Amino acid sequence: MGTHRAAARYAKSLIELSQEQKSLEKVIEDMRLFAKVTKENRKLAVVLKNPIIPASKKKALILALFEKRVQPLTLKAFNLIIAKGRESILEEIAIEFINEYNELKGIVEATVSTPFKLDDSQREEITKIVEKTTNKKADLKEVIDENLIGGFLLKIGDRQVDESVKSKLAKIQRALVA
Repeated sequence: MGTHRAAARYAKSLIELSQEQKSLEKVIEDMRLFAKVTKENRKLAVVLKNPIIPASKKKALILALFEKRVQPLTLKAFNLIIAKGRESILEEIAIEFINEYNELKGIVEATVSTPFKLDDSQREEITKIVEKTTNKKADLKEVIDENLIGGFLLKIGDRQVDESVKSKLAKIQRALVA
């Protein structure tokens, strides 16, 4: 079974279990935390994927890092996944869990990149546009990218709207060269 399919199955099972135990909102926060920690600390991801490091050490590491920070259900899930020898896909499971949760709750993740920090009215306007376009609640993330010069770059799933000055200048340059 491919790692993506396995991660999706583990994520779906954990969503169902957390719904049964009425702890879905707490477990989603745990999964967001785990995904954030592994994204920010690539060494953790490397350790989890390393087949030479014994599962007992990986289990101890997860326990040390997350025991006081996550729900007992989440910790049990991590331990089970490690016991099954699938710790190499823990990060992917967390990401799949977040995606499944968003799908279940009708949430779409969007990222807006601008050369400056958005004010409240700009953030609200972009959020409204995303929600109207997708018919879903928007979870808007902001990225400051001074290379854009002006305008914005909006990513919603696999779609992208580029209204940056940088892209406009590049189009003009290509037209002049052609």
